[in-house]
Amino acid sequence: MAKLRQPLSNPDTSPRSLKSKDWDNMSRWSEYLHGESSPATSGSWKHAGSELNQVLGICRKVCKWSGVVQLSKVAEGLMAKMYRLNHILDKPDLPSNSYADSFWQAGVFPNFPKICIFVSKKFPEHPNKLQLDRVDKFSLDAMHENAEGYLQNLEPWVMLLVDLMAFREQALRLILDLSSTVITLLPHQNSLILHAFMDLFCSFVRVNLFSDKKNDDSSIHFILHAMSRGRDCDFYHRLVQFVDSYDPPVKGLQEDLNFVSPRIGEVLEAVGPTIFLSTDTKKLRNEGFLSPFHPRYPDILTNSAHPLRAQDLANVTSYREWVLVGYLVCPDELLRVTSIDIAMVVLKENLILTLFRDEYVSVHEEYQLYVLPRVLESKKMAKSGRAKQKEADLEYNVAKQVEKMISEVHEQALLSCDAIHHERRILLKQEIGRMVLFFSDQPSLLAPNIQMVFSTLALAQCEIIWYFRHVGVSSSKSKPARVIPIDIDAADPTIGFLLDGIDKLCCLVRKYIAAIKGYALSYLSSCAGRIRFLLGTPGMVALDLDNTLRGLFQQVVHCLETIPKSQGENISAVICDLSDLSVRYWLSILMIVTSSRSAINIRHLEKATVSTGKEGLLSEGNAAYIWSRCVDELESQLSKHGSLMKLYFYHHHLTTVISLPYLGTLCLGLRDLPQHCCAWLGVASSFPDCASTIVPEEITILYVESLIESIMGGLEGLINILDSEGGFGALEMQLSPEQAALRMINAVKVSNLSMKSPKGLSGLSLPGYESYPKNNSSVKMLEAAMQRLTNLCSVLNDMEPICVLNHVFVLREYMRDCILGNFRRRLLTVLKTDNGLQRPSVVESLIRRHISIIHLAEQHISMDLTEGLREVLLMEAFTGLVSNLHNFEKPAGMQTGSAVEFICHWYMENIVKDSSGAGIVFMPMRNCFTSSQPVGGYFAESFTDLLELKSLIHVFGGYGLDRMDRMLRDHMAALLNCIDTALRSNHDHLEVIAGSINTGDRIEREASLKQILDMETLVGFCIQVGQAIAFHQILVEAAKVVLEEKAPLLVSLMHGVAKQLPDEIPEKDEVKRLRRVATSMGVVSDHDMEWVHLIMLEANAAADNSWSLLPYLCASFMISNIWNSTTFNVSTGGFNNNVNCLARCINAVIAASEFVRLERGEYQRQSTSNGHANEVLEPEILSRATVEANAKSAMQLYTKCSAVILLDSWSDSTRSNIVPKLIFMDQLCELSPYLPRSTLEMHIPYAILRSIYRQHYGNSSSMAIEILAPSPRQSPAVSLAHSSPAIRHHRGDSTPQSKAHSIPVISSSHQQEEYDVDVKAKAGDKQHRGMRSSGPLDYGSGRKVKFVEGSTSGGQGPSPLPRFAVSRSGPLLNK
Repeated sequence: MAKLRQPLSNPDTSPRSLKSKDWDNMSRWSEYLHGESSPATSGSWKHAGSELNQVLGICRKVCKWSGVVQLSKVAEGLMAKMYRLNHILDKPDLPSNSYADSFWQAGVFPNFPKICIFVSKKFPEHPNKLQLDRVDKFSLDAMHENAEGYLQNLEPWVMLLVDLMAFREQALRLILDLSSTVITLLPHQNSLILHAFMDLFCSFVRVNLFSDKKNDDSSIHFILHAMSRGRDCDFYHRLVQFVDSYDPPVKGLQEDLNFVSPRIGEVLEAVGPTIFLSTDTKKLRNEGFLSPFHPRYPDILTNSAHPLRAQDLANVTSYREWVLVGYLVCPDELLRVTSIDIAMVVLKENLILTLFRDEYVSVHEEYQLYVLPRVLESKKMAKSGRAKQKEADLEYNVAKQVEKMISEVHEQALLSCDAIHHERRILLKQEIGRMVLFFSDQPSLLAPNIQMVFSTLALAQCEIIWYFRHVGVSSSKSKPARVIPIDIDAADPTIGFLLDGIDKLCCLVRKYIAAIKGYALSYLSSCAGRIRFLLGTPGMVALDLDNTLRGLFQQVVHCLETIPKSQGENISAVICDLSDLSVRYWLSILMIVTSSRSAINIRHLEKATVSTGKEGLLSEGNAAYIWSRCVDELESQLSKHGSLMKLYFYHHHLTTVISLPYLGTLCLGLRDLPQHCCAWLGVASSFPDCASTIVPEEITILYVESLIESIMGGLEGLINILDSEGGFGALEMQLSPEQAALRMINAVKVSNLSMKSPKGLSGLSLPGYESYPKNNSSVKMLEAAMQRLTNLCSVLNDMEPICVLNHVFVLREYMRDCILGNFRRRLLTVLKTDNGLQRPSVVESLIRRHISIIHLAEQHISMDLTEGLREVLLMEAFTGLVSNLHNFEKPAGMQTGSAVEFICHWYMENIVKDSSGAGIVFMPMRNCFTSSQPVGGYFAESFTDLLELKSLIHVFGGYGLDRMDRMLRDHMAALLNCIDTALRSNHDHLEVIAGSINTGDRIEREASLKQILDMETLVGFCIQVGQAIAFHQILVEAAKVVLEEKAPLLVSLMHGVAKQLPDEIPEKDEVKRLRRVATSMGVVSDHDMEWVHLIMLEANAAADNSWSLLPYLCASFMISNIWNSTTFNVSTGGFNNNVNCLARCINAVIAASEFVRLERGEYQRQSTSNGHANEVLEPEILSRATVEANAKSAMQLYTKCSAVILLDSWSDSTRSNIVPKLIFMDQLCELSPYLPRSTLEMHIPYAILRSIYRQHYGNSSSMAIEILAPSPRQSPAVSLAHSSPAIRHHRGDSTPQSKAHSIPVISSSHQQEEYDVDVKAKAGDKQHRGMRSSGPLDYGSGRKVKFVEGSTSGGQGPSPLPRFAVSRSGPLLNK
């Protein structure tokens, strides 16, 4: 056996105090020991370190036991510091001397890569001999100048190297001391001391492996130290000696631990049976080691066949680490006969050796580099001595087997390690599932089997951590350049089951923690009698124990006998401190009896008590110690075996594993995955325990956030799957009328073609197609998705808040935000298509489908998602202070939601303004707009139909309508401003035209008409005004229909209020508000005038006398070039270029301007009369009747002027555009409540209109138009010299839907019907003109009429056609 290497001379290597002699003083580790116990401290001593100092006074002469626990803590602190340094330097590749930019920018080393890398490569050669000025003189000079600063940055990490040197000396000395003084290290005799010793042994090895090659720190530090303080070669040589002795570290460890190698071999042989048992899944299952009842004998509820072995399974993770580490640094122990199988089992199922957190080394590479050469050397020596002794022959054969095992096990591990662990995970999944069910049904049996539960938790914990440690690991085989990634199935569902099972088992233990403590207290009470009996046996009496040991045993019995008894079921009220029993007395006994220097050792006690036929004294004491921890440290034990805090360092793998296989396939067959998702989140609550108390570091919450994001992404995926066209959309398509119609068309085609089957004609399946078993996969998918959704919502709703550091994650809130956020994104998505806006009815259908899915989820969530949906829709319609919504007058800068903003802008640009040039035309017969080409993928009627706008209001409510109304009002205000500008700029010409109408000066009138500026542009603006009025009318009608459905009482109330509003002028503000509301609800008689009137008041329009010339300006439109391309469309009841909207503009703007002018005049009169109190005259009271009279007068003036201009321009060359003008005038008369038909007949005979309508509506295509006859004698221009003209876009629908201005098509059989007019009936119709639904009629020659209003024309005497005079009520009704 090789000799132990001599320790370094002058052990205190601190650069600050090189002469200090306190090497053996543990106070040097105060930085590492003053903090709380490190969470990574392994073994059962983890929670006993603080109390152990009470025992040290008694046992100081036995062994230096304090160093065992303390140095294990120091090892954790040293590795935490090295881990921190490694991450600060961005994990440099030291062997290849390749460093990233972040390495130099970290501020640890001087940022002079050239000279630093050169010194590192030449290590351990002294820097003074390297002639560094030739390498990089500039960097060397800079290091000279700032040596103190660089040294200050580097010194903390050099002190870490010094601490490593000190730790190596103390730990090695203590390991050797314990190995030589402890009699036995067996798991069933003194497992506590065994675990403490092996933990220190493994920590010593891991620290040295983790600190591989620290030459960079030492070499650069010496340069700086020499520059600032002079030479210190002694310190430098000691650093070089330390680094060189562990380069490579495994060889140094093999030499240092050569003396303890036999003891390590004994320990590994002792734990071999437990390792073999843990790998034999068949035996574990058949023998019931992890089952609360015997699998072959279900009547035996408690498994008492293998209590100790099942209990020892909780330590199998530590045993496997001992094997990997022990045989690596003590390779001679592999030559034991039984060691080959132990090493083979462990190496076959592991690829890496974890050093600290997520740092590891490839265990097979280390074995091939450092263990295999030692085995070959032993084989060579045994081969040379085979002829001399038989033992050498056996040693040769064993060495040969070990060589073969090490050479082949790597390949086997690559192929089978995942399969081995997968089989083990399946076993644990089954056993944990049975445990949860059994203990939930029989909770009284949980306490007797608590140790078995701990073993199961420990095994499951080991498997989960192994899985994530090996995800993404790559291993190189014989050739270094050949790197093989480890094939780990990322979609393995057993991980989720294990997580869920661990969580459920831990919850059961915590639920019945009082019962477990009560059972433990009962066991300890009964244990007191057994120990007292064993102490009184003849064998124990014959041992003649010394006073110290006898006193300790008596104290143990006293503690057990004084345990308080539980009072009934109130076990939680029992207060019992067993720390003296477990730490002060029993551990002191073990320290004494396991020491080789003690007169009474552990073997004596076993021989003295084993003859009784019962458990020995040590077995009873160890059992009492274990059950005492179930009273004092039950929560800590549960955390030790069930905590998955180490997964924090693999959270990037966690996110990958969860987001791809689990939630990505949430609907495709895996069971109970929602519970698994919550189990993943539950892991995060233990992550703060990973923070080291030695090195300040931050435990981030990125894992929790990314995991919640992944889970919520799965939730969104489920909702979107159900909301897709392959989900509920497929069912809707099967039930839609369009699909039924297409199938009927298919059936007709098939019958005509005499085909047997319609399959393949249109790609549509017949009704009932989904009912066939072979075709019901989509239905099964929907059912699975619905079940997944409800399960996930239920589990997330029931999950407790997760606390990570100072952050609290409430899954219900995340789920609510996820569902509502997804709804908002879905809303914005369905609004748009590739070409623009989606049809509102389609949007409503899709949104209702999505909401129905959310309502399905809402049944399993304890929160109101419906209110959240309303908030989202409100937010998309309005963004701002909610208090603004309560005000009648909205702020000017009030913001609108993105959805409504997009919709309103689209309607304004594409419908009202027709910016795309799609030929938008209003159709009075259908009360909607149409287009000559598609707008956004559909024709305009698909967006402006009453039902479509109803759908829009159903989705966004009144606030969306308010935004559209504001945009229309702004647009109207701009157009009215253009009209105001035209009136001002053409004021003089219009006055001339007005004078010429009265004087009959045709030449002067025509000259002035030609001088009107920008007439064509102004006509276009007026048509846009009419389009805006028509579109607003449809909006109002849609809102009224929705209100009648949802709030009929409110509509009825507003109807009554509108009728009772006072007619006085000027109106009070309250009356204006009520009238504005009534207008927006469609309960007023004249929507057009009321809406334009409100806009004029807001825009301060019609503010001067130039608006009195508005009828003349509108009449001048009769000479516009727009009439050259105007034709009347029978199918729409309007004109091809939307001139019918011009009629709505003229009617509404003239009437509203008269209202505004009259109102402002009254305001001015009242303000003037306030200064003349003595005035006695009674002022005239104005009312809306006055407004109506003024509007009638203005409209009559407009009709007269338009007729004059129209008829004066009658000639052979202009006959083609006379027809649309005449129809336009008739439609204006039909539309306007201020223009009686008798007024129109005073200027334009109805014989002309009758002929025109016969031409348009008659079936005979040969019927001639009288007005187009070639002879001018037939022209009525002479007799109608003073007829009245009118021009404006026809408003297709000025009333609600019931009064649509549809022009009926008159067939030839109806052309000869006679019409009779009842004057009284017509007088009644006069009051409700706005509610008529008639249009231009066929006036037969036999019609009987009575003349009511004036029958003479302007100045030519009686009208030549008095029999066509009718009342102002409009077209006649059929008799």
